[in-house]
Amino acid sequence: MRQNSPSRPNVGRRRFLQTAGLAAGSALAASPMAHAAAPEMDADVLVCGGGCAGLAAALSAARNGAKTLLVERAGFAGGIITGVGLPFFDGIAEPKSNRIVVRGIGIELLSKSGVCAPDATHTKTHNPTIPNVESFKLLADKLLAAERGLRVLYHSFVCGVECEGDRIAAVLVANKAGLVRVRAKQVIDCTGDADVAAWAGAPVEKSAELQPLTLHFRIGNVKRTPDTSKNCRAALERAHERGDLPMFYGPGVSFMFAPDEVYIHGIRVPADASDPVELTRAEMQGRADAWAMFGAWKRDVPGFEDAYFITSGPFIGVRETRRIAGVHVLTEEEIMATKPFPDAIATGCWYLDQHPNKMTAGAANAVPKQQPAPYDIPYRSLLPKTIANLLVAGRCHSTTRLAQSSTRVTVTAMALGEAAGLAAAIAVKGGTSVQSLDGVDVRKALRKQNAGPSQDWA
Repeated sequence: MRQNSPSRPNVGRRRFLQTAGLAAGSALAASPMAHAAAPEMDADVLVCGGGCAGLAAALSAARNGAKTLLVERAGFAGGIITGVGLPFFDGIAEPKSNRIVVRGIGIELLSKSGVCAPDATHTKTHNPTIPNVESFKLLADKLLAAERGLRVLYHSFVCGVECEGDRIAAVLVANKAGLVRVRAKQVIDCTGDADVAAWAGAPVEKSAELQPLTLHFRIGNVKRTPDTSKNCRAALERAHERGDLPMFYGPGVSFMFAPDEVYIHGIRVPADASDPVELTRAEMQGRADAWAMFGAWKRDVPGFEDAYFITSGPFIGVRETRRIAGVHVLTEEEIMATKPFPDAIATGCWYLDQHPNKMTAGAANAVPKQQPAPYDIPYRSLLPKTIANLLVAGRCHSTTRLAQSSTRVTVTAMALGEAAGLAAAIAVKGGTSVQSLDGVDVRKALRKQNAGPSQDWA
């Protein structure tokens, strides 16, 4: 098949290929129609997913000397922050004193967003917000591009795994080049759904009931009144009674990005986001519910008369799907008892935040809040049982269902990703596997870069 040739070199395309670490004549750079076999790429460390965990994992691996490739389905990194629109840095500070319990890349991202100083010990609130989601995309791009050993492929979807014995030999990625085979010495699954682990045959768990999904959205030109939140809730209760709104929680209505703009989290859609049919239905239902909320407020709530719908997140937010059944399964009993682990690589501090699949007007949860003290998360919870060169970071690491409702939040995921990236780089440098590493040694290495569990650097 003949290929069209531009009359002059495509400078923009050539610059991208150089940034991605690809030669202009490489298999991936050329049209996939010209190649029968899938083009191939190599890396020391492959990070699958560029959300909170994946962004931190890629930076951590590259900064520790590993030739790293980050693959992300969206056109930007940041996950729930940028892909869903959630601006909260949940999990960075304990709620009683606002003392910071996650340093490393987590505090770096918050400080470079202009929220606090790089050496801050406390935050103004235990869950601070960044001032602009779009600027966070730029920050992530800047940090990723600054690492010479780090390549990034956006608009690239992990879609398969090839195994040889107990190792992942290659990960298949779908993008504009077609199917690309990526061979890496170590792989980090930051997909959120444990896709790579499941496809590789590692043991995974998925509960019969899963936490509901939430689409976040923003409304502009709203006039604030003392009763805005109360009136918004009452309007949604009436909409629910009429059958216009199947389910909701809260809602959280915050004047956040501008004096006349509200940011809303309150949509609740039951679905299994690891099922493509269910995920599609949830995205459609989320948009319909957002518009139903907007319509109810515009009709019934003072201050919304001239409001307009600004945007919803590009993706619906997912709280829970698969979790790996790893070398150690972190439990809610261990969290609440603040059980110490010699191989702790991160500190968690969020409450047991499990959303039910029913309406909870005025609240997010249906049970009283259980708030742990800052607790250890062990390295072994990042390790699947059967795959030698795979780490799993983010909300799908190895926990019980209730424990996962605490460890799933943004900054805790960053801490897990940073630990996974460092461990993968150590394994590459030592010519060994992440399974054979001693988590105590990973903890010591994290301490040297002012990261890891809070008691090591406090």
